[in-house]
Amino acid sequence: MLPFPDNSPSEPLHPIKKPKTPDLERKNSFNSIQPYLSLHNPRTWLILSAILLQILLLLAARSSPIAASHRRRHFPAASSPTPDNFNCRSGKVFVYDIPPLLNTELLQKCNELNPWVSRCDAFSNDGFGRKATGLAGIVPENLTNAWYWTDQFASEVIYHNRIMKYDCRTTEPESATAFYIPFYAGLAVGKFLWKNYSAKDRDRHCEMMLRWVQNQPYWKRSNGWDHFITMGRITWDFRRSKGDDEWGSSCIYMPGMKNITRLLIERNPWDYFDVGVPYPTGFHPSTNSDVATWQDFLSTRNRSTLYCFAGATRGFIKSDFRSLLLTQCYADSGSCRVVDCGGSRCSNGSSAILETFLDSDFCLQPRGDSFTRRSIFDCMVAGSIPVFFWKRTAYYQYDWFLPGEPESYSVFIDRKAVKNGTSIKGELEKIGREEVRKMREKVIEYIPNIIYAKHEEGLVGIRDAFEIAIDGVLRRIEEQGGG
Repeated sequence: MLPFPDNSPSEPLHPIKKPKTPDLERKNSFNSIQPYLSLHNPRTWLILSAILLQILLLLAARSSPIAASHRRRHFPAASSPTPDNFNCRSGKVFVYDIPPLLNTELLQKCNELNPWVSRCDAFSNDGFGRKATGLAGIVPENLTNAWYWTDQFASEVIYHNRIMKYDCRTTEPESATAFYIPFYAGLAVGKFLWKNYSAKDRDRHCEMMLRWVQNQPYWKRSNGWDHFITMGRITWDFRRSKGDDEWGSSCIYMPGMKNITRLLIERNPWDYFDVGVPYPTGFHPSTNSDVATWQDFLSTRNRSTLYCFAGATRGFIKSDFRSLLLTQCYADSGSCRVVDCGGSRCSNGSSAILETFLDSDFCLQPRGDSFTRRSIFDCMVAGSIPVFFWKRTAYYQYDWFLPGEPESYSVFIDRKAVKNGTSIKGELEKIGREEVRKMREKVIEYIPNIIYAKHEEGLVGIRDAFEIAIDGVLRRIEEQGGG
């Protein structure tokens, strides 16, 4: 059992008022039992023997290996809810039955989603992708079935499948607090981002979705304030603002989108309606036991490497920062491990990446093609401490899912200092072993917040990333009163 965290303040907000007991009553009560406390009375010895026996049993229980192991092994679920959470106290969600052209038919034509390769395997198994292989000896044997090669752009498929079986989903729109639009915006635009497609091609599906949803009676009651959607790519793929030759669609800038809350793997920090949610990783546990077993495995892992970097250079970028990291890492080969992800070698994860993160105290997390990268969450799921060089990589992105004190779970090194010769190894070696241990514990504690569990069984008393996201949306909508 994973214990709930103690979120209560260390001291009461108001002094505890103790009941006043008259001295006379207290003296009389003592006098009434005084005859029984004589050492010559057999009852006195019986009472003392019972008390002594209880003390001995308590001491034995506290010192037993089983009790010590239990205290050592389990981490609290970082945002485990109180029992009231299970009563849908933030409200219920109605899921629109939108035209299949906007979601399921896109999946059925998975061979057409990418100009170069089929995407059918990537979005199979309710969005989790193919079962992971090659993990024998890397992860505990009883957890191999919890691992998949999940695509980083699969969140809209994962969220749709999860929300259809969500405990707080309602089929009665009159009782709904929020309305979910299961439009696969990322899949719809993905095939049109390359080659000779027009801006009209990239905008078509989003325009169709908005025309449909704006004709629904429950849209009109709030003009979209109580509606939300998952968009499975970064926000910038939907923010074409100028010429038709620019990257992406203009979906987010379309008038009907302005009030819709959007769940994205990378948000625009200055747009209230963008909410950053964790990239999908490959770990999808089915039970609380899966989570506890994985946390225990990480907490006792012997890590032989100080830091690591999994990635590739960006040759097309002038003064590529990743090249600097690779140069330092190769120079510190005794302290750093590199996984070269040139080409598509690390697409959707690999056993080499997982093993490297498992063996390293720290993992370097420069920005990706945009400010964020999926590797942040692969690193943390493996219990490695992320090292950031841009605050927008995580600190301004995932407020609902990560600790509020960045220094409790991560390291920040200014990229300008690295460019000016600061040694990453030197900075990391300044951190004492006890501090490293505390940071790793915090990372491991927060793993439930950044994973997507299998919806068939679900976790009990632990909220994963999906449930935190949906509850957060419901609370926002409830607070703003539907507009």
